[in-house]
Amino acid sequence: MGEFAQILLNAAITGSIYLLAGTGLTLTYGLLRFPNFAYAEFITFGGYIGYLLLQKPDGSLPLAVAAAFFATGLLSLFSHLLCFRPLVNRRASLIPLMVASIGLGYIIRYSIGEMWSWAALSYQPVWQAFDLGPVRVTALWLYLIGAALFTGIGLHLLLTRTKTGKAIRAIAGNPDLALVSGINRDRITFFTCFLGAGFAGVAGVFRAADTQLSPVLGWDILLPIFAVVILGGIGSFYGLIMAAFLLGLAENFGVILLQAVGLSTEYRMAIAFLVLILVLIFRPKGLAG
Repeated sequence: MGEFAQILLNAAITGSIYLLAGTGLTLTYGLLRFPNFAYAEFITFGGYIGYLLLQKPDGSLPLAVAAAFFATGLLSLFSHLLCFRPLVNRRASLIPLMVASIGLGYIIRYSIGEMWSWAALSYQPVWQAFDLGPVRVTALWLYLIGAALFTGIGLHLLLTRTKTGKAIRAIAGNPDLALVSGINRDRITFFTCFLGAGFAGVAGVFRAADTQLSPVLGWDILLPIFAVVILGGIGSFYGLIMAAFLLGLAENFGVILLQAVGLSTEYRMAIAFLVLILVLIFRPKGLAG
């Protein structure tokens, strides 16, 4: 039972990272209708902002998370204004927008590499593990799961109880009808880009604190994040929540299976994508339909 509880905890940790990192991709796809590959670099940028704050004598994880959220949100706003908005106004199709996001990602990645070097960095202090009932945890993991819960509940309330949230849903559902209804699409898009990238930056802080920080931090997990977004149903936040924790379970139970058959745990990602393929065969539009 202790091993099973530890697997569930590890799945919750993995799913929490996927939920935080995938939120921006899901929300912005619903508005702009293209996959923004630059979100990998938003994750990385947030990790470096958190690193700067935590190296200070008075630095703390909540302060690092807040700084990463706002700094990454501002980076996303500048990216949208300088790169994506002109293309959207010219009614660029999916491919030019997607290629532009890849190019922007490379610019940000290599800028980060030049500013902070390409060497891997480690967050300080190291989070010590302790026993909590039958499982082994760290305070960092508890903060991460709490941040994911806050994100899920907060965005649910935003999307269902506020005018801004209803405007986001309206534009995602029918942009033309939303426009003639008097909804300011630019304002809603700016807000969504800021919010989504902010959560990506938060994911970067937790990912870097749990592993190592490098200019390819976000790129290394971009594929599973896209898998979560597709599995949940592109543009569906509630589908994203289900998919994030489903793939978290698949990966962590997959590690046990791989060890049992004598294979490297590096193949854990293949199991997650196998789950993605099987689900999409039977539900091509994802879990949310």
